Amino acid sequence: MAFKRMELEDWFDNYQFEVDYDIGESGVKFFTVKDLGVDLSDVQLRYGHHKGNPELRELIASGFPGLKASHVAVTSGASESIFAIMASLLGPSDNVLVEVPTYPSLYHIPQSLERDVSLYFLKYEDEFKLDIDRLAKEIRPNTKLICLTHPNNPTGSVITKVELEEVIKLVESKGIYLLMDETYRDLTFDEPLPLAATLSPKVISVSSMSKAFGVPGIRIGWVAADEWIIDSVRAVREQITICNPAPSEKIAMSILQRKDEFLKGIKANVIDNFRLMNEWIQKRDDIEWIPPKGGVVGFPRLVKDEAADDLCRLLVERYRTFVVPGYCLKMPRHFRLGYGGHKEEIINGLERLDKALRELYSTQK
Repeated sequence: MAFKRMELEDWFDNYQFEVDYDIGESGVKFFTVKDLGVDLSDVQLRYGHHKGNPELRELIASGFPGLKASHVAVTSGASESIFAIMASLLGPSDNVLVEVPTYPSLYHIPQSLERDVSLYFLKYEDEFKLDIDRLAKEIRPNTKLICLTHPNNPTGSVITKVELEEVIKLVESKGIYLLMDETYRDLTFDEPLPLAATLSPKVISVSSMSKAFGVPGIRIGWVAADEWIIDSVRAVREQITICNPAPSEKIAMSILQRKDEFLKGIKANVIDNFRLMNEWIQKRDDIEWIPPKGGVVGFPRLVKDEAADDLCRLLVERYRTFVVPGYCLKMPRHFRLGYGGHKEEIINGLERLDKALRELYSTQK
């Protein structure tokens, strides 16, 4: 077993704290404890429940028709959910088929566990839409798990309910599992789909409080699945984190108790920022994108068939503005833009992106 650094997190570690404007972040702008108005003075700093606070599990389950609290485990972010699922579900000879681009943990974790990993690439030419026939052809005799992310990070693509049902039929027919990363479900521009895990015992859903709720610092995620998988997740957690921080669970409960109200303003801001960014990109002749249909990120590419590394480095080093180069997500011609921040930050960041693009191409003439 060998763990390597993710190129994405290496880029974040090197540059995110050295900029004035962040237009590459994959979540909404973070809140402070003061913003949330949460009183933590009575929180008992003791060990907690290994599957997560029962009240928090009930709150999560209550947001999805057909989901029971016994089918929910709360974890240290979605990353721990992914690790625990793969560590318990995948045997030494099993293959996992991962849709890319996506958050790299979904393929780095099984690689680190020395499992067989294959990749299914979404294509710009297909508008980053899921091609189920092509996905089915990638399934191997030893495939145990398929991983999809929709709304997708970084492309913002979504799947329809019919497509989700077709994928579920596919995994059921093969006797394998589907891990559905639904972190951005609450920020789908249209009506969100049913939670995938409620549609079949062969489906595992993961999500977190980090991206849509603006509290990545509390490190609260969760997994919804059949009870035996929840028990397996607990067994893995007992060897790593054991339980979640009590203050974090208290903050998560406070937010979920007013979930609809809390998300209303966030979603309005996200859609407003998306329209601003989309209009800005559509007027340009040097970059292009498939407009996202959910989440808070998009994945533009350079019109010229070249890597975006130089642009991203110029932008961060000279213009102190953060985006994510596509090589971190296995598509080097692209770069990730985020529109979950404050409108003023988006406007200022795009102004500097314009300057960086002009400078880049003026030096290439």
